[in-house]
Amino acid sequence: MSRLSTLPRPRESVFTGGLDPYRGDVNVVCPPNLRECVLAMEDCCEEAYEAQQLLRNGTFDLPRMRKVLESQRVFLLIDEGTVHRYKADLADEIEPQINELIDRAEKGLNALNRREGLIQSKAMQSRVATAPTSNKREERRLQMLTKQRRRLEDEVKVLESEILALQHTKPKRT
Repeated sequence: MSRLSTLPRPRESVFTGGLDPYRGDVNVVCPPNLRECVLAMEDCCEEAYEAQQLLRNGTFDLPRMRKVLESQRVFLLIDEGTVHRYKADLADEIEPQINELIDRAEKGLNALNRREGLIQSKAMQSRVATAPTSNKREERRLQMLTKQRRRLEDEVKVLESEILALQHTKPKRT
């Protein structure tokens, strides 16, 4: 810590002239309590400066901290038991609907599997029965059945992925 009053005085001007000093103050001696007041004022200024620096260092991150604290307030308003109760209520409300959707998807998948089996058996029968197809009508029918089989296979894949997704989102039964 440096005191401003104890710093060396600047050198006298090399230029002649200027303001004449007031001659009445030449022999005046500074009283000791005035010097103490000056030193105390310098201490106060230094303390105020340090406090200002400390305050700046502590509050420069205030906008980010305000956002963090605002988002935490939401979680501080609801206790853990309330969250668990609402989760259980939501699971009880949604579980029957999810189970119904899973049952419907399984039934649809079974129907598509049966339909796919029938189409495959028809395709095999038509290949065996008409290995060298000479009739354009039979060729056209075979092409249509092949396209239908591909489309049904795609539908089966989509339904299987939906069932897997529903099984992963299905809540655990206790």
